Amino acid sequence: MNITDAAFEPKNQTSVVRPYVLSHGTLECYNLRDSRTFYEEFLGLECVRHARPAMAVRCGLKFHIVCVEVGPALHPCNVLNHWGVDVGSREEVDRVYRQAKELKDRFKIRQILDPVAQHGVYSFYLEDLDHNWWEIQHYDGFQHDDMFEFGDRFPADEDAGGESLKELEVRTSQ
Repeated sequence: MNITDAAFEPKNQTSVVRPYVLSHGTLECYNLRDSRTFYEEFLGLECVRHARPAMAVRCGLKFHIVCVEVGPALHPCNVLNHWGVDVGSREEVDRVYRQAKELKDRFKIRQILDPVAQHGVYSFYLEDLDHNWWEIQHYDGFQHDDMFEFGDRFPADEDAGGESLKELEVRTSQ
């Protein structure tokens, strides 16, 4: 996988904001120390604690997630609100799935859904100790490039019919 060409010129000359990069997102955690262990030792992400209540998490591209410790004020997420982590092969997805099952208690993983081939990828989802969802996936190529290169496949003003998504049936564990 060649990530040296991961940057591109945004097509935003007519928008109000003309950003050059989508830089970060945020998620909540109960405890930075426990979450950092999961991010580094299980997901293989790099972490730096840049503020007393927060740390930055990254992997590969110039984009990071700010993880904010909120304790019991945490808001659990639905599986549709997930972070994607790409691996190099279907076999790697299966290997990680097996490891997740074996290491579930050690990393306080709440749920692990079975691997499936859907929306052009082979993947599985897991719910971490903070009720955040992660999709471990393999895509043959660089999904980001293909998704935007293919362009709109449905009219922008068409109803999405999202109320029937099977992912809405997956409940956050307690």
